[in-house]
Amino acid sequence: MNHTDVEVLSDCSIRSIMMATGNFLKNRAMSSAATTSPSVDKVDGFSRKSVRKAKQKRSQSSSQFRAQGKPIELTPLPLLKDVPAPEQPELFLKKLQQCCTVFDFIDTLSDLKMKEYKRSTLNELVDYVTVSRGYLTEQAYPEVVKMVSHNIFRTLPPSDSNEFDPEEDEPTLEASWPHLQLVYEFFIRFLESQEFQPSIAKKYIDQKFVLQLLELFDSEDPRERDYLKTVLHRIYGKFLGLRAFIRKQINNIFLRFVYETEHFNGVAELLEILGSIINGFALPLKAEHKQFLVKVLIPLHTVRSLSLFHAQLAYCIVQFLEKDPTLTEPVIRGLLKFWPKTCSQKEVMFLGELEEILDVIEPTQFVKIQEPLFKQISRCVSSPHFQVAERALYYWNNEYIMSLIEENSSVILPIMFSSLYRISKEHWNPAIVALVYNVLKAFMEMNSTLFDELTATYKSDRQREKKKEKEREDLWKKLEDLELKRGLRNDGIIPT
Repeated sequence: MNHTDVEVLSDCSIRSIMMATGNFLKNRAMSSAATTSPSVDKVDGFSRKSVRKAKQKRSQSSSQFRAQGKPIELTPLPLLKDVPAPEQPELFLKKLQQCCTVFDFIDTLSDLKMKEYKRSTLNELVDYVTVSRGYLTEQAYPEVVKMVSHNIFRTLPPSDSNEFDPEEDEPTLEASWPHLQLVYEFFIRFLESQEFQPSIAKKYIDQKFVLQLLELFDSEDPRERDYLKTVLHRIYGKFLGLRAFIRKQINNIFLRFVYETEHFNGVAELLEILGSIINGFALPLKAEHKQFLVKVLIPLHTVRSLSLFHAQLAYCIVQFLEKDPTLTEPVIRGLLKFWPKTCSQKEVMFLGELEEILDVIEPTQFVKIQEPLFKQISRCVSSPHFQVAERALYYWNNEYIMSLIEENSSVILPIMFSSLYRISKEHWNPAIVALVYNVLKAFMEMNSTLFDELTATYKSDRQREKKKEKEREDLWKKLEDLELKRGLRNDGIIPT
């Protein structure tokens, strides 16, 4: 395999990138609130509010497992630390086989003793793989993968309501989490072990395993998705042969999400993984990576649930542009193409993402997109929704963007001037008017000659418009008078 065809991504770089991604996402965190009329429940017993209350009540009681009839009995095994070191690998395998047993967590009273025994065994296995050496024989690999597969792979339950809104409704938490969490923890420690050998593990952690893992990202439980994110990171970092397959399957999930279902719970987590993958791409970027950006990531902006993953999506976009600045033009033109027309909240998100892109844009790329870009910004500044107008006007508080505007003021000022001047006289919100005055002042300092010319032109245009309006009003008045006189003549009130 050619080294340049493989992304440079080590466990160390994954951790550092994840920390950077986490800090970025914290800064981008957004909150939303929803209100519902208190009288709705009285009218409609199946309203969104009543559904939401019902979901909150059962949010801890969902499980993929069903009752298995007779009680389950597991034969207690000695602790690993209590047996001689040569016997520990064999006992380790027996404990893995025991932990393949799956319990029913819907019935909270069934098999309590055995559930606790399995939980303590899983805890012991987690500690053992963390500190022990020599346990990871070739025979252990299939048993580990078998135990993990038995516990985590299952058909996810569908949402109880088609009206489930992840922004407002409580997620369904996995009832078997006391066991499931420890299985994930064990698997992560196994993958991170110094004794772990990908050359042996690749026989068992294959494409089928990864495919099942990716399906679990649709889990409603955010705790599980967080563990899955870490597991997939480790697999991507350790198994070079699976990298292209993982990227392709994530690509397929996103395409299905955008063009078919518009429902997938793990989009944010998959985008966060992609952020670190993109960071490790070798240069120059392959054509498939550029196509993924334009054909998959940009269309993700069109879905209704954008606010749930927009921070992670914007991070991926910026990572691409830092790798290859020539992608700036197609990215910005793509955003302008999908610019929201009726949703002010999405407009604010788009404006925030555009500012992040402009923070890393090169002056040569800025020149290519400045006209369509500032035509859209001009429309946003003119928006009656004050948050949209305010977010657009905040661009002039960004020093780097201001330097780009100043260098190209002869192009940008004529695009923005009429909107700014009109808003300074007419906008309903005094805070917006104050921001507009600051922007006009900045433009005047940048290019006073052009500013004066545009002011004179604007005033003369307004005078012509007012003159035309008056002529139009006078004409309508004459027509109304003629119609009135015609009516009076027809009625014989005035002579013909």
